[in-house]
Amino acid sequence: MDEYTRFVDWDKMDVTVQSQDAKELTCTEFQELKQLARQGYWAKNHSLRAKVYHKLISNIPCRTVTPDANVYRDIVVKIVGKRNSSSLPLPEFVDNSLVPTYCLNAEGIGAVRKIILCVANQFPDISFCPALPSVTALLLHYSKDEAECFEQVCRILACNDPSKRLIDQTFLAFESSCMTFGDLVNKYCQAAHKLMVAVSEDVLEVYSDWQRWLFGELPMVYVARVFDVFLVEGYKVLYRVALALLKFFHKVRAGQPMESDSVQQDIRAFVRDIAKSVSPERLLEKAFAIRLFSRKEIQLLQMANEKALQQKGITVKQKSNPKLVLLLNYCFSMFCIVFFRQNVHLAVHAENFKSEIVSVKEMRDIWSWIPERFALCQPLLLFTTLEHGCSLSRFYSHSEGHEPTLLLIKTTAKEVCGAYLSTDWSERRRGGNKLSFFGTGECFVFRLQPEVERYEWVIIKHPELATTGSEPENHASPASSTLSSSSVPSDPSDRLSPFLSARHFNLPSKTASMFMAGSSECIIIGGGDGQALYLDADLNHGRTSHCNTFNNQPLCSESFQISVLEVWGFRD
Repeated sequence: MDEYTRFVDWDKMDVTVQSQDAKELTCTEFQELKQLARQGYWAKNHSLRAKVYHKLISNIPCRTVTPDANVYRDIVVKIVGKRNSSSLPLPEFVDNSLVPTYCLNAEGIGAVRKIILCVANQFPDISFCPALPSVTALLLHYSKDEAECFEQVCRILACNDPSKRLIDQTFLAFESSCMTFGDLVNKYCQAAHKLMVAVSEDVLEVYSDWQRWLFGELPMVYVARVFDVFLVEGYKVLYRVALALLKFFHKVRAGQPMESDSVQQDIRAFVRDIAKSVSPERLLEKAFAIRLFSRKEIQLLQMANEKALQQKGITVKQKSNPKLVLLLNYCFSMFCIVFFRQNVHLAVHAENFKSEIVSVKEMRDIWSWIPERFALCQPLLLFTTLEHGCSLSRFYSHSEGHEPTLLLIKTTAKEVCGAYLSTDWSERRRGGNKLSFFGTGECFVFRLQPEVERYEWVIIKHPELATTGSEPENHASPASSTLSSSSVPSDPSDRLSPFLSARHFNLPSKTASMFMAGSSECIIIGGGDGQALYLDADLNHGRTSHCNTFNNQPLCSESFQISVLEVWGFRD
């Protein structure tokens, strides 16, 4: 065959890659590479894919001292010795991950463990990296020898470009990526998310499997196609494909009983057998049809989730005793996940929760919509008109200092609606005496009675509206035309709110970022051609209509009288 076949069992390999004529790859422009990767230009020729991998990985910016093939040749005998390579123990940081054999022959299967042990020797700062066995096994198919594969793995791990995240190497990074994936599912796979909430005891446990779907369960021909694009476009591709897998799982299994007692096991089985229902081309087509947040927005979301976990005490940065620190942090993180999250069923506990507006089940439904980092918390009643009276000033005094908050309204017609509000109400003072909008794109509005409907920020589903000139001019009502958008905090990561990139506040029309506003006269949620919610100073009357910010229908009767209003905070 060619020089890249030493570790390949061709009886297992896709026969199409053996018969294609060799091609060359001469382009260097990112956009062209991106299109070729997505189209599978080098997927049908084994030798070409090996050369492309080598070229792409060689161009990864790395630390000044990054172990290369010569280092491997120097250390492999000392580390492995004469032990049987197939029985070599893996380092703790791979967390008992699957070691996929894919289409490797016997020599290749043993070589994977040798390479991982040598990587562990050269990267003592890695504390958690369950994707490493899969990445190593995959690259070995396209390597001339073990040393070359070792060098390529090391370059991926040693990437020092802050804008190009590749593989998680700490438990903090891994767990926050799971929370970020959960947030993205909540935004882009709402039907699947609803199913996960209904059939699983812990949604986050299901979403913590997302990297295993890609780097463990996915068959060789699929994971290689994903890796083709990953090397060009980076980490965001992994989120895309995992979301597509979940969408296909929901579509294929919709209405069918679970095959096991665990949806986690069912998803794993579906991904292993994905060839029965979805081709690699169809999977990628679905993945890139998802209009995902920008890379910057996802990075901010990841930062926010990492900070939330750190505030819970989950960190592996100390290295005084690496094994002990890893063990203690892993155990403590499990404690936090189990006792602080436990899905919505324990966060909203029937014995401890009492609302005059929503039932426990309805609050759990709302809790399943909120960002993962706040789902670690329990609901805390801050204000209710039944106890604190119908006063906007008391509303502010009880709500300020809390971020985020949940607003619930029950009308005299027994309609129930509300809003998730990302930002402290004290921010309203930033505009001085001028009524001004603030908040972030995590805000959303909803109704529960007579039917359930959630309306998110319009940019999430229609990102083209953020492009200059794509949104019509604002023809807002007089009440909203006097409003302005407040300035962006200088360091959004300090606010634990991921959607504060400047473009959100420099849109062609400000109506797309009118999230929340308040004064001594009124509260407004959503703006532009109307307001999603308008409440008067006495908290007695309100209005609701379509608005540009959330592209919502009226949340209840367009003019309504308030029976009960509650504000809920989030308790650690």
